[in-house]
Amino acid sequence: MNRIFITGIGTGVGKTIVSACVTTALEADYWKPVQSGSEEGTDTQTVRALVPEGVTICHPEAYVLKEPASPHLAARMEQVTINTAEIVRQAAALQPAHRALVIEGAGGLLVPLTDDVLTLDLVRDLGAGVIIAAQNYLGSINHSLLTARVLQHAGVPVMGWIFGGDYHTNEDNVVRLSGYPRIGRIPQATEVNMAFVQQQAQLLSAPLKALLA
Repeated sequence: MNRIFITGIGTGVGKTIVSACVTTALEADYWKPVQSGSEEGTDTQTVRALVPEGVTICHPEAYVLKEPASPHLAARMEQVTINTAEIVRQAAALQPAHRALVIEGAGGLLVPLTDDVLTLDLVRDLGAGVIIAAQNYLGSINHSLLTARVLQHAGVPVMGWIFGGDYHTNEDNVVRLSGYPRIGRIPQATEVNMAFVQQQAQLLSAPLKALLA
């Protein structure tokens, strides 16, 4: 399982920071194939500033959309056609054999990439295993377990959960009811920089490598 897809239980739950930490922990490469809302900066730019230079390649996006909206809607507004088969082809072309590739999704699993293709469909086509990024907030148990149930129903392999922020007992319920393990937690930080990411990557390294062994 050398393709790892980072999804979230919703928008704004820390997928990009999780992606940077997992990428650093595994000395992997990083790719966000579809970026919307690019006028405020891209997630690739964020990750590039957080991972060790000379170790990780941050590949350019396949599609960059300015509108901060669901990719299918942003693409329609900008008269762009997202071709998910092309994304799968690019993944094969840019990933060296035996080197892990961390792929960050846009939003959650049921976010449409086109009028007919969901992010979940792309995950299956990529043959990737999934790490779910989650945070505690009102309604997060529902969003977490819905995400888990969708993955179970689709038969997609799941590595586990990475939680963000302070510990809450809701995590234990999510882990128990989903059946997916807790890989770790990334705490809230006043400043997220390369040193913080490296510190969190060290903590995540052993459980991640055990799951991939």
